[in-house]
Amino acid sequence: MNIDEILEKQRLYFQSGKTLSIDFRIEMLKKLRNVIHKYEKEIAQALKADLGKSEYESYMCETGLVLSEISYMISHVRKFARKHHVHTPLAQFASVSYKQASPYGNTLIMSPWNYPLLLTIDPLADAIAAGNTAIVKPSAYSPATSALIDKMIKECFPGEYVAVVTGGRKENAALLEKKFDFIFFTGSQNVGKEVLRHAAEYLTPAVLELGGKSPCIVDKTAKIKLAAKRIVFGKYLNCGQTCVAPDYILCHESVKDSLIKEICLQIKKQFGERPLENKDYGKIVNQKHFERLLGLIDQNKLVIGGESDPHTQKISPSVMDGVTWDDAVMQEEIFGPILPILTFHTIDEVIHLLADKPKPLAFYIFSEDKAVIQKLSERCRYGGGCINDVIIHLATSEMGFGGVGESGMGAYHGKIGFDAFSHTKSIVDKKTWMDLPMRYQPYRKGLYEKLLHLFLR
Repeated sequence: MNIDEILEKQRLYFQSGKTLSIDFRIEMLKKLRNVIHKYEKEIAQALKADLGKSEYESYMCETGLVLSEISYMISHVRKFARKHHVHTPLAQFASVSYKQASPYGNTLIMSPWNYPLLLTIDPLADAIAAGNTAIVKPSAYSPATSALIDKMIKECFPGEYVAVVTGGRKENAALLEKKFDFIFFTGSQNVGKEVLRHAAEYLTPAVLELGGKSPCIVDKTAKIKLAAKRIVFGKYLNCGQTCVAPDYILCHESVKDSLIKEICLQIKKQFGERPLENKDYGKIVNQKHFERLLGLIDQNKLVIGGESDPHTQKISPSVMDGVTWDDAVMQEEIFGPILPILTFHTIDEVIHLLADKPKPLAFYIFSEDKAVIQKLSERCRYGGGCINDVIIHLATSEMGFGGVGESGMGAYHGKIGFDAFSHTKSIVDKKTWMDLPMRYQPYRKGLYEKLLHLFLR
């Protein structure tokens, strides 16, 4: 079945009204949850093949989070979908005003390779909960997981409801030429611009989950040992191929040496003396990215790491000191296991420095100074972040996750995800048992004018 046929069948299916039933949505979410449980072992194997992820990491960062989001939607979708009454102005007496979430219709979900299950199924769960149909386009760079997603979706749903389109750039381009009611894209900034450009042709609303160089600020009051432990976990998770990983550290000059020392100790503690032989340490997704990352490493600035194995496409956790803003590693999002360290003198310096940088997807502050935390949180612009930790802000359905500016637009997870895939209609239900006369011509001054002024205040 080609893309035009899939889309036409999905349009007819949505127009039938079948997806509007809340019972139907819950049933479909349960089917999705069941198929994830059924193929849990195969999911871990696919993620191992594509990215070298361990079974534990696969569940912690992908399967477990997916199941959590689906279960959250099953529990809350009735509440999210019901009418929400609001105050009605006296001028509209007698009537009732309410807001009603309505599905967009036929949606397109384009997902990346670095968390191929999580970043495909999470938005799909939100789309289903909101009452849409969906065409899912997983990444060609994670073929094992994409093939398994295709298998699971076909087992769960008819193609006129949810369909998977596999392939690479050709298929991406073909999909973007079509008219959808809503597009959800996760990936690079460059491709995100193309998605938005095509969406504009049809005035299609879109959510873009992009990336960027997410800074990690470590001030002089930070608990250095704990900071190092948490930074190492977040930076080298999935071999650094995480959109919200700390891209670089900006630390106070007085704590740089102690921070580097602790980071090196934590790398050895968490990954061993020979990280390339650690079976739980992932690999770079393909040869192209492997070679790109090696080109960002300056051997003269390495503190630890730098080892690589072209056969397994692994690069050991690496730290670079003495880095400047002009170095190659600071010119693009790293998206790999390389951690540059820069320094600052004052918090105001950090604020002014970052004000001129593209707005990042994530922002991390390690500090025990409440005034510093408040100042950085308020003055710096970013998608979301953590105080004295990294990455974990995205692992909840109670808060939206998304970027701002160059790191994206819109958000999802939980209620925010439901809203992202919905249009909220504003409706006034006007009663017929009375009709106030002052709005009709011929207009009358005097009492009516005073009443109108009173009602509209």
